Amino acid sequence: MPVSVASRVASLAEELRPALLRLSRHLRRESHGTGLSPLDSQLIATIKYNSGIGVSELAEIEQMAAPTMSAHVKRLEEAGFIARDAAACTDKRRTSLGVTRQGDKALEAVRRQRNDWLAARLGELSHDELQSLASAVSALAHLAGEKF
Repeated sequence: MPVSVASRVASLAEELRPALLRLSRHLRRESHGTGLSPLDSQLIATIKYNSGIGVSELAEIEQMAAPTMSAHVKRLEEAGFIARDAAACTDKRRTSLGVTRQGDKALEAVRRQRNDWLAARLGELSHDELQSLASAVSALAHLAGEKF
């Protein structure tokens, strides 16, 4: 990569990183009004999109120690957001996790609250700023490792 391109990329990274971190922090905080912590909503969402996942797999995905994850899973199960299904597994030492109706409703509330917060902020931007963001969505998704 030529030096000028490398320099521009490094400069963009320096500007983009803190902006993305602040935006992410604001969005995570929006889950508090729903009664879920940011971690709770993240774990429920991971279980929802990986239905049947086990506790160890969940811990690996979330880069957390298995005993710590077990405590979180137990708490979310007791709160009625997720459920275990031992019958769904052929390995009797493992249980599958799934999201309950209550968990789905809670995730929807978090999603709606976060979207509302973001839409209100987007409404403050100029037409050109909105166009710039719309053009950047697929690139940001690509950076995050998502297919868009």
